[in-house]
Amino acid sequence: MLIRRHPITLEEAQAKLAQLDLTPKTETIPVAQANHRILAQDLKAAYDYPNFRRSGYDGYALRAADDHDFPKIFHVVGEIQAGATFDRSLGENEVVRIMTGAFVPDDAAKVIMLEQTREVPDHPEQIKIMTTQKKDNITPAGSEFKAGDLLIAAGSELNPGGLSLISAFGQTSVTVYAKPKVAIITTGTELLQPGAKPQPGKIFNSNGPLIANLVAENGGEVTESIQIADDYQLLQTNLKRLQATNDIVITDGGVSVGDFDYLATAAREADQLIFNKLKMRPGSVTTAFIDHNTLIMALSGNPGACYTGFYLFVEPVLSRLQGRASQCQKVTATLSRFYPKTNGYDKVLRGTYQFKAGDYQVQLNGSDVSGALGNLQSTTCLFKIPHSHEPLPLYSQVETWLLPYKS
Repeated sequence: MLIRRHPITLEEAQAKLAQLDLTPKTETIPVAQANHRILAQDLKAAYDYPNFRRSGYDGYALRAADDHDFPKIFHVVGEIQAGATFDRSLGENEVVRIMTGAFVPDDAAKVIMLEQTREVPDHPEQIKIMTTQKKDNITPAGSEFKAGDLLIAAGSELNPGGLSLISAFGQTSVTVYAKPKVAIITTGTELLQPGAKPQPGKIFNSNGPLIANLVAENGGEVTESIQIADDYQLLQTNLKRLQATNDIVITDGGVSVGDFDYLATAAREADQLIFNKLKMRPGSVTTAFIDHNTLIMALSGNPGACYTGFYLFVEPVLSRLQGRASQCQKVTATLSRFYPKTNGYDKVLRGTYQFKAGDYQVQLNGSDVSGALGNLQSTTCLFKIPHSHEPLPLYSQVETWLLPYKS
């Protein structure tokens, strides 16, 4: 049965997805497991940090009243190593040996670096300080954060530096947005699993690994990735099963108008059709629908179109489910290499970009064929060529999405 389709623009499709009622979930996890997770609540300092005056060097702590008339011999009345305290007052011409990072006594005004001192022969209880210093070499309590200061804002992606900061306040757990649960169905009787023996008329399943890695790269959790033949009942059975436990089900292939493309029928029978036709290339038959409160994103089986569709439609949803905006930075860029083709529809191309003299410059990255795989490794952006009966002039301004990558 031929399914009637109503084409909408890329922008209209993105707006429809943005209007979906998606509520991010949160969870509390160990700090040690929180790298690259998205913070769900503002993290504030529980107390002043550092919470005591701290020595910046190995040396000797002395009173302000004794900071004059050098060189001078002092009596060493104790030693403070990192992690220890000192509960004795300093008297006239008394100092205490102190280590880097150690607690500085309240009545000490300065730490003289070890390099500015000399031992006194036959008097280990004494030290000769040769000269004073302008700096006090003491880190004040609360010099970096006061109690209640914002440490890391909600929506931030935690990294090793941020986790170190959290650990510095003694926290062992942190509340983050739960990873969106995503299932993947790759359809196609022509598909072979990697590792199988090549066969005439068959191709290896490259889109399944592509989508799985893109989901993981963008903060999702792939709960299951399956490959099925072009069979309507098999498709429906797996859609129903995976909808029950996932936030998103991504399908790949079977979304066009061929005799064995069954996603269009599944979308027609679903609870809510969002869109099933786009005024763009590649991926014009990209489809989105809701069934049993689960979003199904049906991407094109062509690798280039699948890759493009993921970043234009799936990544923004994954980001919303993690409490943040899309990580694809949208900019206006200059077309730095002529693209000679005319377009009946808007065309989104895989490209590379440079940033020169305050301007993003983009160009096509190799092939613009929707089935091409060779340029996916090196693609760093997507850019749109508007529909036109004339080629877009060189150096035109084009809408561009800079793609996110983990460092």
